Amino acid sequence: MTTGTEWQTAVGRNWAAVWPLTDRSFASLTQQLLDRLERLPGSTILDIGCGAGELSLAIARHRPRAKVIGIDISPDLVAAATERAGERALVNFTVADAAQWSQPSFAPDLLVSRHGVMFFDQPEAAFAHLAAIAAPGAALAFSCFRDRKLNPWISQLAALLPAEAATPFDPLAPGPFAFADPARVEAVLLAGGWTDIAFEPLDFAYVAGLGPDPVADAAAFFQRIGPAAAALRALAGSPAYEPFLARMAAWLEENRSGETVAFPAAAWFVTARRA
Repeated sequence: MTTGTEWQTAVGRNWAAVWPLTDRSFASLTQQLLDRLERLPGSTILDIGCGAGELSLAIARHRPRAKVIGIDISPDLVAAATERAGERALVNFTVADAAQWSQPSFAPDLLVSRHGVMFFDQPEAAFAHLAAIAAPGAALAFSCFRDRKLNPWISQLAALLPAEAATPFDPLAPGPFAFADPARVEAVLLAGGWTDIAFEPLDFAYVAGLGPDPVADAAAFFQRIGPAAAALRALAGSPAYEPFLARMAAWLEENRSGETVAFPAAAWFVTARRA
């Protein structure tokens, strides 16, 4: 489980430092999200857990007259997003907790998120708050990971961890797979005041490494974010450190195809409407 404090500090800094690589890993998913968001009207848009701003900026390019606000609890990610936005007057990024944020003059008619809603400590209350600040009839659309076993980029990697660096998996804890169960997500959204809830499975390629040495590229990526990064910090100075790196490199080589290391990944595209 990654806590809010970690996103505000070390984890957020790490993600901000490698945002081109995280954008690359989600590129196929992002395009699928944009294709589906075209079906939804909206000119006042809130991006929840905006990260380094890729989805916010892509939406702004597709809807040049829309006002877009991206919020994230990581100051480092918001700083990266703000720098990327440049002089775009209608796109703004703010350091805030989506479960509490509001702006009196801003009632979003479209709320979006690319994998940013699974980290709420109290998801029912968070979605109730989002419904309360949204415009009447506002649409909600977000992506979240499906079952962990359908995402070998993390499930197989976690299996490589030595016992001293492994942590028990809690499917209900805030984290990447907290919204894998559609029944739980539907219950959360209904309790938060959302209706017309629908789920669409999305499959995409999670790109971890590219170039002439994609294994080294992927290894460097996983050493910055995800369970391998946490494990390596825990194993620093341990005899298990180098053997784990070797196992990870061999696993990445098994998933190499030419100049690419990529894994199948599975997500939900969830839509709902303010009740």
